[in-house]
Amino acid sequence: MRYLLVLSTLWFALPVLAEPSVDLTYQLKASVAKVHVVTKTGGHGVGTGVVVAKDMVATNCHILANAKGVNITKFGDSFAPVALKADWKHDLCIMRFEYLDLKPVTLGDSESLQYEQEMFSIGFPGGPPKPQVTFGKIKALYPLDDSMIVRTNASFIMGASGSPVFDAEGKLIAISTFKSPGRGAYFYNIPVKWVKALLETPETTQLQSDILPFWDAPLEARPYFMQVVLPYQQGEWSTLEKIAQQWVSKEPNTFEAYYYLGVAQANLGNNVEAEQNFQKVLAKQPQHIDTLIGLGLVASHTGNTAEVARLHAALSAMGAEFGEEFNQALTGPTQ
Repeated sequence: MRYLLVLSTLWFALPVLAEPSVDLTYQLKASVAKVHVVTKTGGHGVGTGVVVAKDMVATNCHILANAKGVNITKFGDSFAPVALKADWKHDLCIMRFEYLDLKPVTLGDSESLQYEQEMFSIGFPGGPPKPQVTFGKIKALYPLDDSMIVRTNASFIMGASGSPVFDAEGKLIAISTFKSPGRGAYFYNIPVKWVKALLETPETTQLQSDILPFWDAPLEARPYFMQVVLPYQQGEWSTLEKIAQQWVSKEPNTFEAYYYLGVAQANLGNNVEAEQNFQKVLAKQPQHIDTLIGLGLVASHTGNTAEVARLHAALSAMGAEFGEEFNQALTGPTQ
């Protein structure tokens, strides 16, 4: 019953925000450029960059790595960088230009983000001539090094790597960077905190590096939030339980680890342990929608129809889409 008390008192705290105005997105588009690279074999690649300071454009290093040539285009003009600041491990690069008359965006705060907070990104998915706006919400925050990786439900494809992610006020909070493989991909963004830090580092002129980004390391060396995705999506519950237990052991303060452990246990029939781990998530993040759905499914498994009804009502009050998501989950596995 404790989670019902939490639910009834805190669901009003969910942010309710409208999409940003057309004027705001129009202004921000002026600070977003298309990144072009030429590979050593003569191929071409496209990405997205955002002006983060005077003459400085941030993008992903994997767009630039080992390229033979790099330039950005905006308003029909082409500009070549004269220097680079690189954080290869975190896949963040900032190019410096001369006489780049483009307005920098306002740098926000990636350390105060909330679950279900609305966001939008601007980029060149698929390489269109004009930048496109994609809307979504923050679905998870994963501690990594000194900040948080931001997972959203705003999808992106080739050409959108390096796209700026903004909050509702148009402040930069993250950079779109990588996604999980397969159907139902998860979309991950690196925090603006790393942009701020990189702006203070020395420059280089080298586009070559042997350092792999953290997300491209061998599977067993990747962050646990990446290792759990495929077994979670493919219903490999024993594998998921093993990885989640390792995650909990290594990062006991990361509540997302307890969510995945709870999901695995619920699908393995260990409902008591699953509920205990779901409760640990809610103690840290009462707005964790997936956990609330998981608790409802545990109640369904144990025949507690009253709890199912109450949780469904509470989720629907948080948002009609959450109630519908719960309905769909009732007909499938506990995820």
